[in-house]
Amino acid sequence: MPVRTIGIFALLAPFLMGGQPVHAKTVSDAIEADMPGLMEIYRDLHANPELSFQEVRSAGVMAQAARKAGFKVTRGVGKTGIVAVMRNGAGPTVLIRADMDGLPVTEQTGLPFASKRRGISTAGVESGIMHACGHDTHMTAWIAAARVLSDRRKEWSGTLVMIGQPAEEVGLGARAMLADGLFERFPAPDYALAFHDSPAMPSGMISAAPGWALANVDSVDIEVKGVGGHGAYPQATKDPIVLASAIVMKLQTLVSREISAHDPVVVTVGSFHSGTKHNIIPASAKLELTVRSYSDGTRRKLLDGIRRIAEGEARTAGLAEELLPVVTVKEPYTRATYNSPDFTSAFMADLRSSLGEERVTLSKPAMGGEDFGEYRRADEDNIRSLIFWVGGSSPADIAAAKRGDKELPSLHSPFWAPEADKVVAAGAEALVRTALRLMPISQ
Repeated sequence: MPVRTIGIFALLAPFLMGGQPVHAKTVSDAIEADMPGLMEIYRDLHANPELSFQEVRSAGVMAQAARKAGFKVTRGVGKTGIVAVMRNGAGPTVLIRADMDGLPVTEQTGLPFASKRRGISTAGVESGIMHACGHDTHMTAWIAAARVLSDRRKEWSGTLVMIGQPAEEVGLGARAMLADGLFERFPAPDYALAFHDSPAMPSGMISAAPGWALANVDSVDIEVKGVGGHGAYPQATKDPIVLASAIVMKLQTLVSREISAHDPVVVTVGSFHSGTKHNIIPASAKLELTVRSYSDGTRRKLLDGIRRIAEGEARTAGLAEELLPVVTVKEPYTRATYNSPDFTSAFMADLRSSLGEERVTLSKPAMGGEDFGEYRRADEDNIRSLIFWVGGSSPADIAAAKRGDKELPSLHSPFWAPEADKVVAAGAEALVRTALRLMPISQ
């Protein structure tokens, strides 16, 4: 990777010193004027979702819009990803990312443009396909931002690298693009920006968490072995169901007794399979876990603890060494996403002054996973990174949920239907304003 000499204070100077004046009304009006066409794009993307590493059509929609806006576009980066570059004089390089993949979820929103697509998931199961995580709003806001920033080229100086990333939902897309030479074949960024819609906030609200924003996500399988036999004579067996149950209960002490209460972690057993019949003690059981953490050190402690507990409980149950549980940590895993605190604080201050204090707030770190953090991890000394949230639920629904009169759908729900126009408008405006602030015309 090319060595860059821009230091942290130079990188943050556009925020700290004010930079080029940006008029929120002008940016907002430009996005609002484009909204009818943007909503057509959104409805098309929503009705035609594609699973991870299958986003050929979606990438085509984004590529066409970027080319029309004057970007140089390369397709097929990291399998189905796209990279759109606009060089506009000397200055920082800003990367703006939107994820493209849908989920193997059968839509139940009742929208007139609801997805009727079907496909085969990575688990080999046929199901409906839906943008149940709102990536359609991300792609549409990306197109809106590309158009506005292209139209306002006289107001900024630097390089824009806008990427459409595949396979975020399986945690592999960012790594695929980086492995395909993203930072070698294209300008390496000084800043990386992205946003995600949120059902938990009123539409158009913006929030961000300085520092850890999203978690390490590990999938762990535990094969619990035993000695099977007749259910009427358990004394002649080593019951793997009892052993697996003991392991499940003991695993909870990793959270409650081995990790600091100030260091959030999650250990969830999501699947427990064993046995075939009422009166047969089986010879094995299988547990499937999701494990969430932030720091690499805490992650290692959790994974080591899972192995220790599984083997320890088996030894306590009297199993021989050759019958000890087999613990498999799935690779690759999704690594935690970290928001550069200085960059995040400056971002929040700028948007509060322009959009109003009531629209911008701090958020707490989430235990969900996101592979956006891979871009910063590729060059931690030089890249400032931020992913922020944009609310997508109506204020009335938020108020009803607070009263207990309504349950809000979550991300990945078949019922999640954000107020898309408000998500797109707020997300695009935040991206545009931030990019303009980061790349001021030299005075």
